[in-house]
Amino acid sequence: MKNAHKRICVAVCLAAVAGTGYATTATATPEKQVRPQQASDLLDVDYESGGLDSGIPGLTTTHAKASDASTVESGGDGSARSVSHKVTLNDPDYVSDGAPRSESANNEIEKSLIHVGDVHRYEFSVMLKDWEPSSGKAGDIIFQGKHAGGNKPSFYLMAQRNAIAFRSPLLDLQTPVVEDFRPHIDQWMRFRIEVRWAETRTGYYKVSVQLPGETDFTLKKTYTDLNTFHPENPTAFGYIKWGLYRPASSTEAGDPATRVVRHDNIRVIDLG
Repeated sequence: MKNAHKRICVAVCLAAVAGTGYATTATATPEKQVRPQQASDLLDVDYESGGLDSGIPGLTTTHAKASDASTVESGGDGSARSVSHKVTLNDPDYVSDGAPRSESANNEIEKSLIHVGDVHRYEFSVMLKDWEPSSGKAGDIIFQGKHAGGNKPSFYLMAQRNAIAFRSPLLDLQTPVVEDFRPHIDQWMRFRIEVRWAETRTGYYKVSVQLPGETDFTLKKTYTDLNTFHPENPTAFGYIKWGLYRPASSTEAGDPATRVVRHDNIRVIDLG
């Protein structure tokens, strides 16, 4: 078994899944006051159950049709199992919601969703499995903080060329947080992203990384005084997605046809 602090947080789903995103839209709500309290887990996905939903009712799994688009694999980050997501370009069986991707999400687990005023920490482990670095400009997205209703992400992590970068597309922010991942292909890398979700310029992102051989997380980048809850279309909540999304990759540009990424220990922690 894994560390004793790990536990699964289960909640009833919100609404039906939208065709292009995974979640429905609603009118934005006023920003709530942040009250200090003890940090607590809102979601803990470790795949030790052996199922793609990690034994958590409502956990969304891939919509891609390929049988190997998402699988539970033996071996994890200090554990017995982890999840694998695979995408092969130019193959319709690896298309999900109209794009080449295979992802899991918490969009129907109410307790762990994103709302204005929340202060969350997102922790997760990533392995770039048999990854072929590319000289192309396209980045393959491996984790997202997503606004519901088909909106662009608030933030995401992507493997681009030889680096893993943090990006907030609507705020035009981008920075490498792993400058060269090539020594760590087929190894577990750990990430921590802390966010204050705000509709005014009171939010922040803090991105930390723990690479193989390191004993703790290292803070790589802090952005402050930000409007972090900024969907293009009205929505009341957001959620996280993990897996593989290849929106701009192409074999014509020299990108590898197939990529595989593994995730483990996905946690949403309430810091507010």
